[in-house]
Amino acid sequence: MAKPLTLEKMLHVQGFGARKLCRILIHQGEVRVNGQVCDDPDAVFDLKDLHFTVAGADWQYREKSYLMLNKPANYECSHKPQHHPSVYSLLPHPLVARDVQCIGRLDEDTTGLILLSDDGQFIHRMSSPKWKVPKVYAVTTKHVVDDHQINALLQGVKLLDEEETIAAMACERIAERLIHLTLGEGKYHQVKRMLAAVSNRVEALHRISIGHLQLPDDLKLGEWRWLDANMLAQLEWYKAPN
Repeated sequence: MAKPLTLEKMLHVQGFGARKLCRILIHQGEVRVNGQVCDDPDAVFDLKDLHFTVAGADWQYREKSYLMLNKPANYECSHKPQHHPSVYSLLPHPLVARDVQCIGRLDEDTTGLILLSDDGQFIHRMSSPKWKVPKVYAVTTKHVVDDHQINALLQGVKLLDEEETIAAMACERIAERLIHLTLGEGKYHQVKRMLAAVSNRVEALHRISIGHLQLPDDLKLGEWRWLDANMLAQLEWYKAPN
């Protein structure tokens, strides 16, 4: 259990700026704790179930951050984007200040579910290829997907610059030009390269799930939300590989 902290330090570790700035916010009456204004930066609080507001925005103390984002197209999963805005620009500044990181990257034109966290162990567990956390993509193709292509994706295709063939964990045809492709790793442009290897082409790519965690229907493109205990439980069933 986290130890009690002064209000100033609590705001600092939650990403609200340098301790001097946090002290100024408190003295200006911008901070409420459990509904009450607190202008004493040295006041000590138990962090369990602590809710607070800063400049009217509601927050809950979290020792680590776990969140999901419905990534829009034309955003880059980088703190230093080159051609498009960063996905981090879609998050509140305190989360960026806490250095939350995308767990794996989606191409700039790919949309859908992406996880972010500042917990290094969680990031490794969800992103390392040896854990084979399944990720499902809705793939819209240029040409009709036939049985031969599906079988090839399941059996494994050879990609340039890869020594071994790469196979999908699952591949389900939803419509003539729409498949749900499940992968357990995330190589560079992997879905696009796999479809090209079977003489097809990706026209649109949308990630719909990671592990047992589905992208919620009510989470709009560009929106984010905290992962609650139930959502985290849908990711925590992964066991260490033998």
